[in-house]
Amino acid sequence: MKNRIVVSAVCVFDNAGRLLTVRKRGTAMFMHPGGKPEAGESAVQAAARELAEEVGIILDPGELQLMGVWIAEAANEAATDIEATVFMAPGTWDAHPSAEIAEIRWLDLAALDGGAELPGDLAPLLTDHILPELARLA
Repeated sequence: MKNRIVVSAVCVFDNAGRLLTVRKRGTAMFMHPGGKPEAGESAVQAAARELAEEVGIILDPGELQLMGVWIAEAANEAATDIEATVFMAPGTWDAHPSAEIAEIRWLDLAALDGGAELPGDLAPLLTDHILPELARLA
């Protein structure tokens, strides 16, 4: 049986409509900013805290919009699934890597719609659930 980790994640866009992805130090895969809730923290509180810690975006948790909850293969941990509660940040943002984030990369969704190939280093949550959901919402 696989292990399961509960996480919160956030979709963040810049003024060009690109989706923010992050790579944590010591890993190879890009994913949403986010992480595990601390004791007593709700999913939305964890999402807002992680967003501030990882990429310097400060938002009131009440501003985050719930997209959904998905289960996906963990990007950086073998034999593990994640149960991700995913939110969308309103507006457009600039971001900078902080805390355990080694690198940020903005993903051009318009280029993907135009037939560009997905980078091979994206987390399964992103490729299997979030990108299809964003396409459906577009």
